Amino acid sequence: MTHPAAVTDLRFQEFLDSVSSLSLKNGEKDWYNIEVTAAIDGCSILGHEVDPHSGSSLIFLKNSLMLCVPSKGHLAHYPRHLVHCFVDDFRRNGKEENGMVMRAELFSISPSEEQLAWEKKCFSEHEVPTIQASVSRWLRWLNE
Repeated sequence: MTHPAAVTDLRFQEFLDSVSSLSLKNGEKDWYNIEVTAAIDGCSILGHEVDPHSGSSLIFLKNSLMLCVPSKGHLAHYPRHLVHCFVDDFRRNGKEENGMVMRAELFSISPSEEQLAWEKKCFSEHEVPTIQASVSRWLRWLNE
């Protein structure tokens, strides 16, 4: 049987490995390794996502999310009960004007300067399963 602390350590290391593989500036890597690591020390990480384009990440904790934005040195915490999920599937009625096939978003009900807006978009049918997998993880977390 796997010890819960070992699973937490493994998920923490998986998060750090994902972040280290991003193309970040040295200061942003240091920020993740020092500031973010200190902020989530001792927390049970259930999962994470990284945005390879922005370098931002989302950390799923038991009852909340942490949004990490290295370009701004911004950490934000969102209680689960304030987080919602929307999915727009444009395949039935034709693609959006900009060619988007599907869009999924995790967002929060919070003051405008503090809102969560974690979004995934795809412009090809081949990318749909990736978004569907993310939505499935999000909904599992939201419904735990």
